[in-house]
Amino acid sequence: MDAAKLNQLKQFVELCKANPSILADSSLSFFTDYIHSLGGRLPPSAYKSGESPRKPSKSFVVDESDEDIEDNEEEQQPQGTAHDEEEDEIIESDIELEGEIVEPDNDPPQKMGDRSVEVTEENRDASQEAKAQAMESISEGKLEEAIEHLTKAILFNSTSAIMYATRASVYIKMKKPNAAIRDADAALEINPDSAKGYKSRGMARAMLGQWEEAAKDLHVASKLDYDEEISAVLKKVEPNAHKIEDHRRKYDRLRKEREDRKTERERQRRRAEAQAAYEKAKKQEQSSSSSRAGSMPGGFPGGMPGGFPGGMPGGFPVECLVECPEASPVACPVGCPEDPELMAAFKDPEVMEALQDGTTLSILFLLLSLQLPSLFCYYSVA
Repeated sequence: MDAAKLNQLKQFVELCKANPSILADSSLSFFTDYIHSLGGRLPPSAYKSGESPRKPSKSFVVDESDEDIEDNEEEQQPQGTAHDEEEDEIIESDIELEGEIVEPDNDPPQKMGDRSVEVTEENRDASQEAKAQAMESISEGKLEEAIEHLTKAILFNSTSAIMYATRASVYIKMKKPNAAIRDADAALEINPDSAKGYKSRGMARAMLGQWEEAAKDLHVASKLDYDEEISAVLKKVEPNAHKIEDHRRKYDRLRKEREDRKTERERQRRRAEAQAAYEKAKKQEQSSSSSRAGSMPGGFPGGMPGGFPGGMPGGFPVECLVECPEASPVACPVGCPEDPELMAAFKDPEVMEALQDGTTLSILFLLLSLQLPSLFCYYSVA
C-alpha cells in the first residue's frame, strides 16, 4: 500500500476521532455504512439533526435466510453446550497422616545364601550355633555383630525361614526397612505361614509409610501368632490405612461421577445432533411437499383438501372434471356438469374418503365396487 495514501488515511481517522461531526456529511455515507456493516456504532454528533442513530447491522457480509440461520444455530448448539460444561481435572487433596517414617536404606543387598545347596547335618548344627551367638549379641545391643552371626547361620542353612525372619527383625531395630523386607520376603518364600516373616515385613513397611501394605501384613501375622507388639503397631498403622482407603474411594467415586457426566453429555450431544438432523430433514420434506402441492398423487392437479363443494381449491372447478373437450380423441362418458350420477357420487362419503386418500388405485377400486362407470371411465382415461 502506498505510504502517502496510508498516512492520509491515518490523518483522516485522527480527524474523525477529534471531530466526529464531520461523519454527518452525506459524502461520507459510504464510510459510515461500512462502519455499521462491521457492527460499529457512531457517536451522536456524527448524525444530522433529527436523525436517530442506527443500530449495528445483524448481517455483516452475507445475508442468510431465516431457515439457514435456524439450521446453523441448531447445528452449533450441541457443540457449544458440551464445551460450556467441560469440567476441570480432579486434583486430589493431601492426606493428613500420623506416625513417623524413616529414610529408606540404600545399602547393597545382604548375603542371602544358596537355597539349592543341600544342607548337611553338620551345616545345620553350625547354623544353630551361629544363631545362638546372634541372640546373645542382640541381648547385649550389639546389632551389627548379631547381623554377622545371623548371616553365617543363613549361609550354613539357606533353607531356614526362621533365620531370615530373625535377621529381618534385627534390621528393623537398626532402622533398615528395605533390608528387613528382603529377608522377610525370603522367609515367606520358604514358609508362606511364617508369622515372624509377616510381622517383620509389616513393621518394615510401616517404617517406610506404606500404611495399607503394613496393615495387611500385620493382620495376617496377628492371625497366625498374635502378640502385643503386633497389636501396638496396628493401632498406629490402621488409622492411616483407613484414611488412605477412604481418600482413594472418594476420588475414585468422583472420577467415576465425572466420567458418567461426560458420557451423559456426549449422549445428549449426539441426541441433540440427531434431533437437529431430523428436524432439518423434516423441514426439507415439508418444503418439498409444499412445492409438489400443484399436483395430487394419483392424477388431479391442485389436490383436494377437505372436499370440494362447488370446486377444488387446489386446481379447477368441478365442471372441469366432466367437461368433454372436442379436441380430445377419447369421448368422455361422464356427460354434462349436471350428470345426476356424478353429482350423487360427490355426496357419497366413501367416494369422498377415497378422493381424500389420493391414490388412483384406491379411487378406481371404490368406483368399481360402487358400480359408478362414469367416474371410473374418467379416472381410467385420465
